[in-house]
Amino acid sequence: MMADSFSISEKMSGRRKFLVAATSVAGGVAGAAIATPFLLSMMPSERAKAAGAPVEVDISKLESGMLLMVEWRGRVVWILRRTPEMLETLEKIEDELADPNSEKNQQPEYAKNRTRSIKPEILVTEGICTHLGCSPVFRKDIAPADLGPDWLGGFFCPCHGSKFDLAGRVYKHVPAPTNMVVPPHVYLSDSRLLIGSESEGST
Repeated sequence: MMADSFSISEKMSGRRKFLVAATSVAGGVAGAAIATPFLLSMMPSERAKAAGAPVEVDISKLESGMLLMVEWRGRVVWILRRTPEMLETLEKIEDELADPNSEKNQQPEYAKNRTRSIKPEILVTEGICTHLGCSPVFRKDIAPADLGPDWLGGFFCPCHGSKFDLAGRVYKHVPAPTNMVVPPHVYLSDSRLLIGSESEGST
């Protein structure tokens, strides 16, 4: 009788060990199943990596007075090839501007000049109003009735009436508080522009 009791007890103990081991394995598998997606979600996707990558643009066909739009980091970037006449307006309009000398940090140091650019004729700026993020429109017309006699061409935001000149500098007395943002960029050649980097080696 005692032998039978011992045998039953031993079997029960063995079964408990099996159940404990089986439960531990199942728990470990479940834990791994939960942990794996979590770890994968912390790794940047290819799309996310591409979104922050520099964008190379061919500007060889960009004629004087033309505006080219490209996308970088999900934002619209404008590339404007300004005519000599457009460049002449930049000095004439300065008394009407809130930050004509680009004192606020809205551009790289190499674009902190009257043209806000590396090459005077080429403006590279984010096409986003600094008020609430609307997209301004390119208005080349001079002194139209809706923009006033001080308007010599530039960018007008129809959302709330903010105005920017042909260097992306904001006018006084408009909702936008600062000049438009000039993104980091570098010229790889006379016809190739890299937006989102300040050195060729970053590609």
